[in-house]
Amino acid sequence: MHVKYVRYIKDGVIGYGVLQCDQIEVLSSNFLDGVFKTDERIEIASVHLLSPVSPKKALCIGLNYREHIGELEMERPDKPVVFIKPTSALLNPEEHIVRPDVSQRVDYEAELCVVIGKKAKNVKIEDAYSYVLGYTIANDVTARDLQEKGGQWTICKGFDTFMPIGPYISDEVNPGNLRIQSRLNGKIMQDSSTSLLIFKIDYLISYLSSVMTLEKGDVILTGTPKGVSGMKKGDVIECEIEGLGVLRNNVM
Repeated sequence: MHVKYVRYIKDGVIGYGVLQCDQIEVLSSNFLDGVFKTDERIEIASVHLLSPVSPKKALCIGLNYREHIGELEMERPDKPVVFIKPTSALLNPEEHIVRPDVSQRVDYEAELCVVIGKKAKNVKIEDAYSYVLGYTIANDVTARDLQEKGGQWTICKGFDTFMPIGPYISDEVNPGNLRIQSRLNGKIMQDSSTSLLIFKIDYLISYLSSVMTLEKGDVILTGTPKGVSGMKKGDVIECEIEGLGVLRNNVM
């Protein structure tokens, strides 16, 4: 059964559900613990969608599209460039990205986000996809002027609100060939395909799980294509991936 999972807040209470067109089929508990349906359905317009997952850790891959490497004037890595975003960076759809005072250039980065569905350690590449719950969209917001070319990226990517994720998790897509876009105030800025990832998803799961245990609900941000640029106060940034909806946030 293919599904789209959502996490939402309604009347001050966080809930979980399965998206069915304009309605949510309410679940009795977090879908990470199993899909336990109820008879209740609610209109999606009646809730505020949250980030569909609240991970223990967010593992992020840098320099994973060749043309993005070129625009940053960096070298193609032999192994994945890995950094971690703190959970305090998590941001819900439609909420505000806050520009820190210490940065003069804050960029968007549209990325395919992998959601881990069960504990994974020392996973073989051929088994990697069996550990995936589904896929969603992330915006790896970056204070570009604070990014060190030597690889110390936690500061420039770790500010509060610098990890919007959403709007839902889907297991209905083929992650190997999805159109990925970003639009700044309606103008297309990034337009590429996940088929161009240097390090593929199955390899990343195997590689990362050889170092640390991946827990259910953890996420992997797989990298961004070319076309990044700065955002200013009042801008609206939309990240869209084929089959995964639109992740929209504004900047303040």
